[in-house]
Amino acid sequence: MSTAFGFQAVRAQTGKDAQLAEKARAGVQKLGVGRDARVEVRLRDNTKLKGSISAVGEDSFTVTDSKTGASQTVAYADVTRVKRPGGGLSTRTWAIIGAAAVAAVIVVVTVIKPVLCDGGAQTRGLC
Repeated sequence: MSTAFGFQAVRAQTGKDAQLAEKARAGVQKLGVGRDARVEVRLRDNTKLKGSISAVGEDSFTVTDSKTGASQTVAYADVTRVKRPGGGLSTRTWAIIGAAAVAAVIVVVTVIKPVLCDGGAQTRGLC
């Protein structure tokens, strides 16, 4: 009877759904808007969207595919995950790795090489 009058069943948001939507909203706001706001979005139906955030609204945001230029508006309630593409190492992590490598070279040159060279390695042509 309700379909005869044009009413449709509305799914109520559970606490977890509301929490996911709020997390998606926070992630989108953190990334910002524009060409530099690259994003990978996973929807509830396991669809993946890649592109940049071109608009942000109260209940939805728009992802524009950089290759095709096609835009798609996505409701926060339909999102399960929002992240930056790639997921590679951050600049800070690369700086830490570089500093550790430099420290290792310094230790080898200042500590290990003298120990080896003073222990008779000179006669073997290593120093």
